[in-house]
Amino acid sequence: MIGSFAGTRFRNENQASGENGGFMLRYSKKRDFPVSRIRRYLEPGPVVLVSSRFQGKANIMTMGWHTVMEFTPALVGCIIAESNYSFQLIRKSGQCVINVPTTRLTDAVVGIGNTSGAEIDKFEKFGLTAEPATKVEAPLIRECHANFECRLYDDRLVEAYNFFIFEVVKAHVAASPKHPETLHYMGEGAFMVSGKIISRRAQFRPDRL
Repeated sequence: MIGSFAGTRFRNENQASGENGGFMLRYSKKRDFPVSRIRRYLEPGPVVLVSSRFQGKANIMTMGWHTVMEFTPALVGCIIAESNYSFQLIRKSGQCVINVPTTRLTDAVVGIGNTSGAEIDKFEKFGLTAEPATKVEAPLIRECHANFECRLYDDRLVEAYNFFIFEVVKAHVAASPKHPETLHYMGEGAFMVSGKIISRRAQFRPDRL
């Protein structure tokens, strides 16, 4: 009988085989979930450290809400709250650096998010090294795996949503490891660490890679 799973054999914990040779994914019963906590499943990418500088004042902020928007030019959208000390430094300078930390900097990531640059020098407080950038005035963070120098590309959504669109004008990435252990915030003080790499490159159309 089509669709019957009598006598089927599970191939792994996620798949079951039907009589027609196809596969059906197993699933768990779903429950209602608070909409205010959906960030646990939809956080868009690794937690980053955003460095900025304006009129001699430098700062670092922790940021989790960002999204790649375009390949060329390389555009990245970021939510930066107006209450954050970095907001005005970035708005007035029109520049920043998006730095990608690894798990080595987990405590610094939390500490930077818990403090204000209006009160302390975060580079000094958290033992981080400010290095000159190539195309912007904002500093790179040496200890991070990657540094993306950014210029403000579009600020039309800043007033309504605190949404900045930056163009990455220069990128610096460590040669190794190829797949660094980055942090992904799930809310409530918990992070998920990037894990096993699964490749399906052969199945992709070349223009969709």
